[in-house]
Amino acid sequence: MSACGRVVAVCVGETKGTPKRAVPEVELVAGVGVTGDAHAGAGHRQVSLLDLAAIEEMRARSLELDFGAFGENLVTEGLEVDNLGIGSELSVGAARLCVTQVGKTCHDPCAIFRAVGHCIMPDRGVFLEVLEGGVVRPGDDVNVVRHVPRATIQVAVITVSDRSYRGERPDASGPALCEYVQGVLGAHVALTAVVPDEMGAIETALKNAVDRGLDLIFTTGGTGCGPRDVTPEASRKVIERDVPGIAEHIRAQSFQRTPHALLSRAVAGIARRSLIINLPGSPAGAVESLQAVKDSLPHAVALLRGEVADCHKPAGEDLPAKGGPS
Repeated sequence: MSACGRVVAVCVGETKGTPKRAVPEVELVAGVGVTGDAHAGAGHRQVSLLDLAAIEEMRARSLELDFGAFGENLVTEGLEVDNLGIGSELSVGAARLCVTQVGKTCHDPCAIFRAVGHCIMPDRGVFLEVLEGGVVRPGDDVNVVRHVPRATIQVAVITVSDRSYRGERPDASGPALCEYVQGVLGAHVALTAVVPDEMGAIETALKNAVDRGLDLIFTTGGTGCGPRDVTPEASRKVIERDVPGIAEHIRAQSFQRTPHALLSRAVAGIARRSLIINLPGSPAGAVESLQAVKDSLPHAVALLRGEVADCHKPAGEDLPAKGGPS
C-alpha cells in the first residue's frame, strides 16, 4: 500500500448527478464536505474521490473528459485507491478524511452516464466523510494515516431496543458483538446503530448499511414473540433472497442450551451484496449465535463479492485476508 500520493484536481458541482467543474481550491468542512457542493451535508458520502488512472482508462477510449466529469470532488495519483477499505483515513492537504463507502449503486442512468456512456463512480469511486476541515488544492500531499485493506470484511451491528434507544439501559449486546467481530472474525466494524423496536427505524438502519455495501449486517434484539418484536418483519422488507439455513442452525444450536430457542423468529438473507442476520438481544445469546455460524461467513462474503463461484470449498478457505488498521 502506497502511503503517499498527491491531489491532481479538486472539483465542485451545484447539482447532484451532474458533472462537476475543476476549481483552484476547495474548502472541506468537518462533518459537512466541500463548501458549495451539492453533496455537502450530514450524510456519509460527503466527498467523492477517483484515482487518475481510472479516468485515464476512460480517456483511452477516445473520450474527452474534464476533471469532474464523473462527479468526483478529488482526483489523486500515486495512491492505491483500489486497496482502500472502509475505515481507512487520509490526510489530504490540511484536511483529514475517513473512507465510508466504496462504490455505489446507480438505479437510473444519471446525466454523467448519458453524456459519457459509462460511469466509473459505481465501481471505482471512493466516498469519504470529513473528520477535520481545511483547504485542499492541486499538488497537495495525500497520506494514508490509517489503512483498512479493501479485502477486510466490513460489518454493521444494529441494536434493536426501545430502552437502549431511550438511554434507559446501556447497550451491552452491540459492543459484545463488535468485540467478537473484530477479535475473532478479524473484520472491521464500519457502522453501529441503536434503534427502537419500530419497523420503520429498523428498516431504515438496514437499508443504510446495505447502501454502504457492507458485507455482513448483524441485528441484535427484537426476534422473540413479544408485541414489539418486529426485527424479522423489518428485515424481510429489505431482504431480497432468503438464507434460511443460517437462522435454522442458530435455533438448533441454541436449543441445546435453552428450550426458549424455539420461540426465536430470527431470519437471515441477502440484500444486494450484503448478508443480514438477526441475532438474539442478550449479549451472551448474540455472541453464541454468531459463533454457531461464523465458519460459514467468510465463504458467504466471498460469494457475495463474486470472488468465488461455487460452494464446494471448505469453510474459511475463502476468508478475505484479515487486515485490521495499519
